[in-house]
Amino acid sequence: MFSVIACIRDNHDWRLVIVAAVVCLVGAMAAMLLYSRAQECDAGQRKLWIGASGFAFGTGVWATHFIAMLAYDGGTPITYALDLTLLSFLLSVGGSWVAILAASQREARFSSIRGGVLMAFGIASMHLTGMQAIETQAVILYDPAMTLTAVVAGMLLSSAAFHIFFNLKGMRRLFSASLVFVLAICTLHFMSMGSITLVPDPGKAVPTLVLDTRVLAAIVVVAATALILVALAVVFVQSHLTDLRGLANASQEGLLILREGRVIDVNERFQALSGWKLADLSGKAPSDVLTAVQAPRENRPGETLLNTRTGREIAVDVNSSRIVYRGRDCEVLAVRDLTERKQAEEIIEHLAHHDVLTDLPNRSLFDTRIRQALQVAERKNTEVALFCLDLDRFKAVNDIFGHAEGDRILRKVAAILRRVAGESDTIARLGGDEFAIIQSDGQQPASAQKLAADIIDEFAAEMDTARDPTAVGVSLGIALYPRDGSTAEELCNNADTALYRVKHDGRGRACFFDAEMDEAARNRRQIESDLRHAIIRNQLHVSYQPILNAQSGEISGYEALMRWHRPGHGMTEPDIFIPIAEESGSIVQLGEWILLQACREAARWPQPLTIAVNVSPVQFMLPNLCERVEAVLDETGLAPDRLELEITEAALIRDRDRVMATLQRLRKLGVHIVMDDFGTGYSSLSNLRSFPFDKIKVDRSFTGVLEHDAAARSIVRAIIGLGHSLGMPVVTEGVETEMQRRIVVEEGCAQVQGLLLGKPDIEPSMKPAVRKNVPAAPAGTGIPPRRRTRLVSE
Repeated sequence: MFSVIACIRDNHDWRLVIVAAVVCLVGAMAAMLLYSRAQECDAGQRKLWIGASGFAFGTGVWATHFIAMLAYDGGTPITYALDLTLLSFLLSVGGSWVAILAASQREARFSSIRGGVLMAFGIASMHLTGMQAIETQAVILYDPAMTLTAVVAGMLLSSAAFHIFFNLKGMRRLFSASLVFVLAICTLHFMSMGSITLVPDPGKAVPTLVLDTRVLAAIVVVAATALILVALAVVFVQSHLTDLRGLANASQEGLLILREGRVIDVNERFQALSGWKLADLSGKAPSDVLTAVQAPRENRPGETLLNTRTGREIAVDVNSSRIVYRGRDCEVLAVRDLTERKQAEEIIEHLAHHDVLTDLPNRSLFDTRIRQALQVAERKNTEVALFCLDLDRFKAVNDIFGHAEGDRILRKVAAILRRVAGESDTIARLGGDEFAIIQSDGQQPASAQKLAADIIDEFAAEMDTARDPTAVGVSLGIALYPRDGSTAEELCNNADTALYRVKHDGRGRACFFDAEMDEAARNRRQIESDLRHAIIRNQLHVSYQPILNAQSGEISGYEALMRWHRPGHGMTEPDIFIPIAEESGSIVQLGEWILLQACREAARWPQPLTIAVNVSPVQFMLPNLCERVEAVLDETGLAPDRLELEITEAALIRDRDRVMATLQRLRKLGVHIVMDDFGTGYSSLSNLRSFPFDKIKVDRSFTGVLEHDAAARSIVRAIIGLGHSLGMPVVTEGVETEMQRRIVVEEGCAQVQGLLLGKPDIEPSMKPAVRKNVPAAPAGTGIPPRRRTRLVSE
């Protein structure tokens, strides 16, 4: 090692040594820059960049060697053989290229080591060949051990340089790898130079075709510098141009470059959009692919059509601007695809006039179509039939089974109507479960009758309400133009009136508008509409009718009865509005309201009396009825054993298993279940056997005829006896006369209820709890004296 340092200090011009190191660094950095570019390219271009990197590296190594040789003073004049000098250059470039190529095979193991070994061999072969090119009157002697050490050191440092290159990023990779390569080249060169000895030989002949050292120095410096600068310039220019083209290709707009009205270049986006290649478009006018291209106006878009290679036309926006391209003034057409925007506009337009759920025309489009149909009918002197359709039981199904099931039913109804309606008919969903059909073709009323029959038959086939609890029916009201109305509004109102008439008369049918129709349909429709808002308008209240112990006359509880004070109509009887509420589905909301009000009131009573609340069969279809009852009890604080839920046998007719399961869950909560209106159903005995009710109520229809109908008395006696045998108390409701009271008491009835004993009142807590001064019962009945009802205040 000391001989190497002495060689550099004593036998070299240190100024040229510095020049050699600088040239070596520049060459290494140029090579690493080219090599970095190769990593960013695809496989095809990568080989070209690797070749350029090998050329720059080999040139730098070769220049470094000969500049350092020019700095070497061996004591005798030195010249260089031209052929071996050129061979050393080729060996340097070729060896560098092979080494870099080997190191690039990253999938192979130890690729960096293989590249480093090959690089060291390449540098060594160039060095030894360059040494052999020396022409001087001396013999060159080598130290094999030192030479081998120099090669091994070059291998290790070159391998380390490749490893650094592949494991660092950015500028750290560039500078670190370049410096280690410089160290590898200089170490190998100067260790080899330190191992040689020049032995003078005056008799040795020197060839005439040699390079003088000054000429060689000039050639080396100029050639090396020029080649390296060219390499750097290529990297910069290619990188700059590639980035600009990459930027153009990354644009979402297609770009056409025009010179003198002809296409000279296009970006990848336009080629992908149109299907045309640059070779197909070069030299053509833009009008060959763009229909109706207007005179270019800078930054002013114009909508036109793009003719693709497949023959399809695409709506596009075209923007024109001018740029300097390849040193010439050119025009740029920026083409933007409008396909997605057009599709979005069509979707928005469609949604504005169609129902999202069923894709049927909505009310807006229906209003347009009905007016158009009437105008055509007036001009052609023809008739138009307007159908208003309403789904029976839909609101109840929607409330019970949820909105998802309701949406499925609506889509199924839309499919049914599409199948049966004619191609020229307009089917519309007006909202909720309301549909309409405009029939503008055919002889009326025959065509309307046929369509109505087809709709009802199809519903009967698709919607089996006996087997499917989610099935719905359909009712139709029909009005004809011009006999039932001369305007669209009048026709719609009359078809709506006919619809409510058929719903009142039994549903599931079709009805034509009749000018002689009474006001019942309109009234029913108004009741249903008013009932939807009765709660929020505070029109409803609860009255409480006492239930008395038949033997003692003491009040054992109250029944909550709903009352509706309808503005402009006075008090509306439950017999009128409850059936309408059940049919429309609003009974679910009303039932929850009265349950909450009754439990809240009972929780304030000073005595733990029971409160009875009627539950509609529709409410028993709710899958979460138990949870709702439990929530009300929790909210009001009422003890569950004080609540009696009264149900009718109608609740057990449909989906009996579901109702029985619900009753069992309610019993587990502690709530009492009462069979209301017993004896009027179809399966009373089987119901009592299937579920152990807590109480039986005799229907008021039997009580009202007890005094003069022996059959009714026998039925009441049988019901009371049945209750005794099953251990169920029996309540007789509708007791309005003293004779009726005496009869049911004689038959052993446990509790009585009726106007004779107490009228429904809003404030039960202000009434007496014990009836006093009651006339004595007939002898032998064992009934205590009857007492007048009066609430004892605590």
